[in-house]
Amino acid sequence: MLVPPTVSYAELPPEAVALLGAVAAEARALLGGVLVSDRDGARVALRITEVEAYGGGFDPASHAFRGPSARNAAMFGPGRHAYVYRHMGLHTCFNVVVAVDGTPTGVLIRAGEVIDGVETARARRSARGVTRRDTDLAAGPARLTVALGITVADSGVPLDGSAGLALTPRSGREPRVAVGPRIGVGKAADFPLRFWIDGDPTVSR
Repeated sequence: MLVPPTVSYAELPPEAVALLGAVAAEARALLGGVLVSDRDGARVALRITEVEAYGGGFDPASHAFRGPSARNAAMFGPGRHAYVYRHMGLHTCFNVVVAVDGTPTGVLIRAGEVIDGVETARARRSARGVTRRDTDLAAGPARLTVALGITVADSGVPLDGSAGLALTPRSGREPRVAVGPRIGVGKAADFPLRFWIDGDPTVSR
């Protein structure tokens, strides 16, 4: 850890603010980008609409805050790889390792719009619970991984399509982005590191 666990955003040193700003820029660049899973011949593509940035040793809410472990090893690897974990033993969450300046930094993909493979995503979600609308298929990190067929076995894989997951950042202008605190974190709750496409119906609620 590089800052106290109880630090507020206003108390961060300049180097921490700079690094978090760089991770935030990486996170915002993924909004409107596309994440594709190709599993057993079933392809599902997702337009990313909501993300959260995590800043390693400068961020008490980051899994990498206290250093490497068996669980978070992927965060200490190269950028553009996946970090996948189980939240409270119940839900699977997918992150993009960004490795800003070689640091264990990442972006949680919180929500998106399924733009290809809707029937496959719908079948996967329906097998795990009720899905009332297609806009809800990936509206939340746990729903998203179910819709895409992502599991913890994907942690550490490259996001170049060679292991069934491909990430393409947004090209073109940035959409209108809303900014706020991250959801469900016990520490660093005031860090403004959640970003979403303003007004998009697929953003988590």
